[in-house]
Amino acid sequence: MYPPELVAPMKEELINSGYTDVTTVEEVDRFLNVDKGTTFVVINSVCGCAASNARPAARIAKTNAKTPDNFITVFAGVDKEAVNQVRKYCLPYPGSSPSMALFKDGQLVHFVERHHIEGRPAEMIAENIAAAFNEFC
Repeated sequence: MYPPELVAPMKEELINSGYTDVTTVEEVDRFLNVDKGTTFVVINSVCGCAASNARPAARIAKTNAKTPDNFITVFAGVDKEAVNQVRKYCLPYPGSSPSMALFKDGQLVHFVERHHIEGRPAEMIAENIAAAFNEFC
């Protein structure tokens, strides 16, 4: 587990962009276990690919013309129970961080795994996310 003061700036990067910081299982369920609506979730991380690729892509994608109803984030290594709950909703994809998922009406419809984030520019990742927003939102 990482100290909260260490990850605070990394959390704030998404929170300041309009993402809701979700830290409990109950909050995860409130956003993902729904019959109607769309939610985009970012499993945030301290790693370099989160800093240079994932968080910037998540901020860029938020500016797309079509967007989900909710934008949430959980932080791996900090919000352990919340992250584990999100990962349950993301099965059969293996747990990894960073990663991103789009849910529609309680169903996973798009998933961006860590290996799709590593080594790719934020703009390319954001285009992938925006295409999913355009299709499902």
